[in-house]
Order: sequence, then C-alpha cells, then structure tokens
Amino acid sequence: MRVLLIDDHPLILTALQNVIQGIGNHVSVVGVGGARAAREALAAGDGGFDLMLLDLRLGDADGFELLAELRAAWPAVPVVVVSASDRSADVIRAIDLGAMGFVPKRASNETLQEALHVVMQGGIYVPPMTMRSEGEPSDAVSHPASHAMPVPPVTPAAALAAFKLTPRQTDVLALLLRGLSNKLIARELNLSVETVKDHVAAVLRALNVNSRTQAVLAVSQMSSQGGIAPWQPRPPSR
Repeated sequence: MRVLLIDDHPLILTALQNVIQGIGNHVSVVGVGGARAAREALAAGDGGFDLMLLDLRLGDADGFELLAELRAAWPAVPVVVVSASDRSADVIRAIDLGAMGFVPKRASNETLQEALHVVMQGGIYVPPMTMRSEGEPSDAVSHPASHAMPVPPVTPAAALAAFKLTPRQTDVLALLLRGLSNKLIARELNLSVETVKDHVAAVLRALNVNSRTQAVLAVSQMSSQGGIAPWQPRPPSR
C-alpha cells in the first residue's frame, strides 16, 4: 500500500510516517510538505497511491481547497484529514468535501491506525462528536442529532434498528454512506430517482438530520470508535 502524507511540520510528518508504517510490512509512505509537492508527487506517480493523509493547515494552500482538488482529480483514492482541529464545523466540512476520515492530531497512534483500517476497508471514520445546528458557534454547548452521541460499540445494522428504517431505506443509506448520488443509488437498486429521493428524505427524518453529511456523522457516532464499517445493500429486486 502506498500512502501520500501531506503536512508542512517536519516533526509531525516524521511521526506520522512512523505510525503509518506500523500498520504493516507492505506500507510505503511518501511525505511531502505542501500542496505543490503533493501535486508533483501525484503527477510523478501517475496517482499511484492507495491513500492520502492531509493536514488542513498548510503554508502554501488552504487545506479544504486542496481536499476538494484531490477528490476531484483522484476520486478513487480515499483522503483522511489529520488535523490539529477537532471542531465539529471542520469535521462536517471535510466530510462534505469528500474526506473518508477525520482524525484529530491529539488522537492516539492506535486510534489513527484503526481509522486508516476502517477507511481502507471502505468505511468512514470521524471522531466522537456532537452535532450543532447551522450557524451555532463552535464553542457553544451542543446538542446531539437524534442518537448521534457515542454509544457502546455495535454494528451499523444493529444500531440502525433503533431508527426503524425499512429494509429499502437501509439499502439507500448504505449507498448514501458510500457517497453515491441519487441517480447512482437508483441504478444500483433498480429504482426510480424520485423513489430514491423519497427514501433519502425518510432516512434523514429518521436520523433527525438535515443533510447527507449529517447522516454520515450521525451514523458514525453509533460506535465508540467513530467508524462506519462498510456494509452492503441487498441485491436489487428485478
């Protein structure tokens, strides 16, 4: 596995390289100090990376803008944000821009390794957090979105039973968490786009959230680890 690590602090870059290489014997890490070097590494390797880790505060670029750029140019390569910030607003924005994980730098080495394992298995990782209403200040006392607070570890399927989703709504949510658009979900499940829209709206109501991103974050909190392990929808009915 080849990993591109983007962080402009040399000491942190070295420390993260050591942690990532501890995942296994076949892990190769390329560390770069900024956006320009990241673009050069990707161009030189023709995008031949399996995972990218990105710091949001870089000396030569806005981290969120670079995240959007990386996801647009290399959509098959998952990006995990590793940031000194753990503000809910930053987590939400990163996931909304396509990050498959968000790990605060204060997290333990074991947490980072677990997060990377979840992401490489096709899941999503975010830190345990609560959800704030749109426009609420980051330091305000926050309120959970439905059952979005951390709970004892459970599987997504078991946790979602509490929301009483129908089997088809659960299928739609599984694909929604993989980042599929309504059109692609309709194709996967052999449904009309309008029907998918109805299912998505029902899922958001059940989770007591207002957007797909908030749904991702809410489901992620159903595990004390903060990770959403991948699960597959049922085969489409023909």
